[in-house]
Amino acid sequence: MDKFRTIFQFLQSNQESFMNGICRIMALTSAQMYSAFDFNCPCLPRYNLAYGLGILLVPPFILFLLGFVLNNNVSMLVEEWRRPQGQRGKDRAVLRYMFCSMAQRAMIAPAVWVSVTLLDGKGITCAFCTSVPVETLGNTSHPSLSQGEMKQVLARIPCKEIYDGQELITNEVAIRYLRCISQALGWCFVLLMTTLAFLVRSLWPCFTQATFLKSRYWSHYIDIKHKLFDKTCAEHARSFAKVCIQQFFEGMSIDLAAAHCHPPRKVPADPGEAAEKLLGITDQSTMNMVLKSWHRCKPPLHLHPPALPSGNGWAGEGQPSTHPPVPRRETAAYYSRV
Repeated sequence: MDKFRTIFQFLQSNQESFMNGICRIMALTSAQMYSAFDFNCPCLPRYNLAYGLGILLVPPFILFLLGFVLNNNVSMLVEEWRRPQGQRGKDRAVLRYMFCSMAQRAMIAPAVWVSVTLLDGKGITCAFCTSVPVETLGNTSHPSLSQGEMKQVLARIPCKEIYDGQELITNEVAIRYLRCISQALGWCFVLLMTTLAFLVRSLWPCFTQATFLKSRYWSHYIDIKHKLFDKTCAEHARSFAKVCIQQFFEGMSIDLAAAHCHPPRKVPADPGEAAEKLLGITDQSTMNMVLKSWHRCKPPLHLHPPALPSGNGWAGEGQPSTHPPVPRRETAAYYSRV
């Protein structure tokens, strides 16, 4: 149990590893869901196409949305996008980088579902069974049927137990033909997804390395800033609650002592760390004002660093120093010959 707790704490501390683990779990879950899915084609001309394409497209869309729901950075991205301008500007490149990172992880499970569905071939067989070229694969000597009757017969190809068009086209031939096309599309889809993943993960940072590094740095900053802000708020709330409870019990002790006409027992005063962590914010209205100020007037990203050394290509080269020079101390020593 301790090992699982340690692994879970590590995944929580490392956001990227945690999200990669969630993506792998969702990919395996999508594959298991398809293997456990009871595929029943309606075998009706009007419903085969809708059912087959629905099995191919609807679950990936749900898995894609679920990938965003399970990502903790979605609320952070929306908050950063919708927040007031305040004293800190919004960098669209950082927001795009965060959204693309989340979208890449959310697309893994849908891609697995589409790949497995196409390679299995049942969905394509159900959706396009009425489009089988009877002139090429079927019996040309069979008496001609009307268009509606032809579709009615071909729509029963996925259902072997009720298919009655063996004289028109063999059930096995039609299923093999459609499954071959479906598997070809599946491998093309796998190749396309692999190529896109290679281009995005490998080549894209090479062409825009400076923009990529800047976007990645500030996306990490936003993530860590939210975590530290939540942690600081939790510590302040804990200290606030501790001081409130302590003051309540002290007041109750004084009231009870006054009611029983004997002085309360004196406890040695201990300021502790709780009062220090309040940072002077000791009432509800002040705390609400602080939180509103944090939301509306984000503090500027300017930490007043010391002047950078000049003359070696740094950013501070050629600019006047903002700090006054430190005066030199001169010491004179006198020696006498005795």
